[in-house]
Amino acid sequence: MNSEFKAIVLCNELNLNKISQHFGISRKFKWEDFLVLKDEHLQGIVNETNRKIVYIFHFGSMVFINFQHHQIMDIVKYIKKLEPEINDANVFAYVDDYKLEINPDEPPAINNDYMIVSTQSDYQLDIVATILAKSASLDKNEIEVDSLLDRIENVVNNLNRGELGVSDEELAKMAASILSFKLNTISYIMLLDNPDITWNNEEAGALYDELSVLFELKDRYEKIRQKTEILLDITEAFSNLVHAKRGTRLEWAIIILIVIEIILSLVDMFFR
Repeated sequence: MNSEFKAIVLCNELNLNKISQHFGISRKFKWEDFLVLKDEHLQGIVNETNRKIVYIFHFGSMVFINFQHHQIMDIVKYIKKLEPEINDANVFAYVDDYKLEINPDEPPAINNDYMIVSTQSDYQLDIVATILAKSASLDKNEIEVDSLLDRIENVVNNLNRGELGVSDEELAKMAASILSFKLNTISYIMLLDNPDITWNNEEAGALYDELSVLFELKDRYEKIRQKTEILLDITEAFSNLVHAKRGTRLEWAIIILIVIEIILSLVDMFFR
């Protein structure tokens, strides 16, 4: 019996407490928790709910197990009624897939696209879903931070031509975007934090560590972190240049006013 996973990213943050209450789940969710929707929760949303599971994460990712394309869209549209900020225009812009195969006749194996185990445990589903959710969110951040780098590169090219057409408002927006990347990759995705289950289950911890290495989560995060630091340094340099340019204009304005005042004084002196 196989389980097929598909992770997507819908937004930067989802309110799990609000969503869970709608499905009759009264517990309070912390940032490191995830919401699991199973058969009894999915009835009435999709026709066939057998062996289907949905994982929802605070940082905007959802992981679907054994869902077809149209069924995923049905769930997304339903959740969007609870979370209007969800972007359903391009649901599969950031996606990651995986397959868990139960085969007692094959030796256990973990690969980039699938994992083979002799028997299935719930923690395996939780760990794989968490890894995929983080990986898909990292995809989103990688693409967006590269887009920011392209914007910065255009400003640098203008600077090479002696032009600095960047306003304070544009600089502020760039800095805010860069800082939001740092917040998303550390706080929302919680890349550096292991799920609670890994502290109580040694096998779950080992699986999480192995899949983290396989999906290069920490390496990818480190690259994003380095890029955001570079972007912040460049933005700070631009800010200093803008302020210096403004200071130079102010100095010239003062000099011109002084010259005008001297000229007016001379004119007044001679005409008297």
